[in-house]
Amino acid sequence: MAFEPPRRLVRALGETAPAGDDWLARLPGIAERAVARRELTVERVQVPGGRSSLVVLVRQADGTPAVLKLAPPRARPESERAALAHWGGRGAVQLLASDADDSAEGALLLERLHPDVSVRSLPEAKALLEAAGTLRRLWVEPPADHVFETVAERTGRQAVAMRAGAERDLEVAALVDAALVDAALAARDDLLVAPPEERLLHGTFRQSKVLAGERLPWLAVGPDPVVGENAFDLARLVRDRVEDLIASPAGASITRRRIKRLAESLEVDQERLRGWTLFRAVESGVRAVRVGRPRDGELLLEFAGWL
Repeated sequence: MAFEPPRRLVRALGETAPAGDDWLARLPGIAERAVARRELTVERVQVPGGRSSLVVLVRQADGTPAVLKLAPPRARPESERAALAHWGGRGAVQLLASDADDSAEGALLLERLHPDVSVRSLPEAKALLEAAGTLRRLWVEPPADHVFETVAERTGRQAVAMRAGAERDLEVAALVDAALVDAALAARDDLLVAPPEERLLHGTFRQSKVLAGERLPWLAVGPDPVVGENAFDLARLVRDRVEDLIASPAGASITRRRIKRLAESLEVDQERLRGWTLFRAVESGVRAVRVGRPRDGELLLEFAGWL
């Protein structure tokens, strides 16, 4: 079959592709080799799919349903592979197989979940509860010899890009309050002084990353793993359904209650959660403006202003 990448993937990768990157052009061949290597039967490409990888619903040679995920090197598929192997299915989708050829081409063969049913389909309060419970299961000690990126390293790169965008990009500077960027950077500096724990984190956790499964009702997918404190992971969940929050006259107070409730339920320091939520919202907002999504950026920056 023709492995045509969904428009969402093409658009998202186009925003971040380095000069000369040809992964999308090579993707059909990569997919064909991965399917042939494992004698998979292709059912369909998942649409709209993700923003960083091609997801193909397949069946293995014995008829067992599975998912073939193909990601470019900049999406760090080897880091995802290592995290899934370490979790071993605890709270996350199960890695079914791995070999040198898979690693070379960024291919992951995964347990089939229900790709069209995420925890986001639940009422908001229930969705937050189920998502938080799933996230808690992922917070484990990282391997002793791990090579995962740390929160300090990841946010360090992001901080440099935030500052550069706010100071040098005229479009970003016109839409972004410099004082908000300063506050986010200051919060990061303070939070890195004495982190309370070091855990393997999902890295990009939100409601849409939790899918219905058979082994467990809900399982996490699509990690961009990082090692650091739990509050960093939880911070992305705070702003889920940000469009609804912004549209609500009580959005700011709802956000404050959400921070308090999530911090208490997952035993995370409330102020540290607020600080990481501020940093991550501003970073995402500045990045959205920089890559040509000003509406998304404005929503995120308005949200950050409440913090």
